[in-house]
Amino acid sequence: MTEIQHIDIAVIGAGLGGAAAAALLIDAGFSVHCFEQAPEFTRLGAGIHIGPNVMKVFRKIGLEDRLAAIGAHPSHWFSRDGRTGEYLSKIKLGDYAVSEYGAPYITIHRGDMHAEQIAALPSEIVHFNHRLVDLQERDSDVLLSFADGKQVTASLVIGADGINSMIREKLLGPEKPRFSGWVGHRALIDMNKLASTGLEYERCVKWWWEKSRHIMAYATKADGSEYYYVTGVPIEGGWEHETGFVDSSKEEMEAIFGGDAHPMVQGLIDATTEVTKWPFWNRDVLSLWSRGRLCLLGDACHPMRPHMAQGACMAIEDAAILTRALTQTGMAQYQDAFRIYEATRRERATKVQTISNANTWLKQPEDPAWVYAYDPIHAPLVG
Repeated sequence: MTEIQHIDIAVIGAGLGGAAAAALLIDAGFSVHCFEQAPEFTRLGAGIHIGPNVMKVFRKIGLEDRLAAIGAHPSHWFSRDGRTGEYLSKIKLGDYAVSEYGAPYITIHRGDMHAEQIAALPSEIVHFNHRLVDLQERDSDVLLSFADGKQVTASLVIGADGINSMIREKLLGPEKPRFSGWVGHRALIDMNKLASTGLEYERCVKWWWEKSRHIMAYATKADGSEYYYVTGVPIEGGWEHETGFVDSSKEEMEAIFGGDAHPMVQGLIDATTEVTKWPFWNRDVLSLWSRGRLCLLGDACHPMRPHMAQGACMAIEDAAILTRALTQTGMAQYQDAFRIYEATRRERATKVQTISNANTWLKQPEDPAWVYAYDPIHAPLVG
C-alpha cells in the first residue's frame, strides 16, 4: 500500500466545476488537490454557453480575457420557429450584456475552455487517472481510496464528480439517475457545407418545434470558424444503450427535423457529417448538499437538462460561493461554511434546475437579468 498523504481539501473531479473550485480555493489561500478519473485531458464535449454571471468568476481567477478572446460573442439569443423562421424572441447580448450584466456572454467549445482552466492550475495539484473507489469518513479526516491502490487523507472532500457522483452515493446511498425521456444530438458542422448554403447563420439561435423539440445552434470560436448544434428530442421508452452516448446520423436528423423545416435548419442538417446522441438524465432536488466533511457541487448536487445553457455555470457559481463561505468561516468551522453555502445556493440552483428541465427559457421575450446580472463573487452570503 502506498504511503498515506494528507491534504487539506480534496476536489473529486477535474471537470469545469471541479477545476473552477480548485482555482478559486487556491486563490483564496487553501491547500487543494484535484483528483480526476480520466487518464488525461482531451478536447471532449462540444459547445457551451458562459453567461456574464460566470465570466465574473473567471475574472476573479484571471481567465476572463483569455476566454473572451477564444469564444464567440453572440449579439443576441434568438428563438425562432423551426418551420417558418418567425422570431419568437430576441434577447440582447453582445455589448448589451457587458453594459447591463457586467461581463461578456460567450459561446465556446467546452474542451477549449476546460484546457484553459486546467492550464491555469499548478500541474502538481491535478492528478489524472485517479478513480475514487471508496472513502471512509473518520473523526478528523476522510480516507480516500483510488483504483490504483493509492490512498490519501483529506480534511474536507468536495464532490465535483458529476451526475454519477460517488460522493453523492456516500451521502445518500446508491440510486441511479432517471432517464428524462429526452435525448440530445450533438454535432460540429462542416463549415464549407454550411457556407455553400449562401445563408448567414446567427451566432446563437434556438429553433423550436411542437412539444418543445428544438435545435440550439451557435458559434464556438471568436472567428466563427466552428459552428455547433445540440438538439432536445422527447422519445418513447427508455435509454436502452449501455454506453453514455451512441452514434446518430444525418438521416436521423432528417427524419426528426427535416421535410418542412426552414431552409436554415435544412442547411444545418445537410452540413452534418458526424453526430452523436446522448441521453438526458434527471435526479430529484437533493435533501442535503453536505454531511460531515463531504460536500457536493454542480451535477453531483443538482443535475439539469441543458436547455437553459446554465448547467456548468451553476457548478462554477457553486464553487465561488463555497470558496467564499470557507474563507469566511475558516477550515475549522467547515460545517458552518457548508451550511452557508447551501443556504445561499439552494433557491437559485433549484430555480435554474426547474426552468431548465421545463425547457421554456427565452422561448418568449423575458428579462434574463436575474440569471446574467448575478455576481457570485460579491452576492450576499446567507446565514
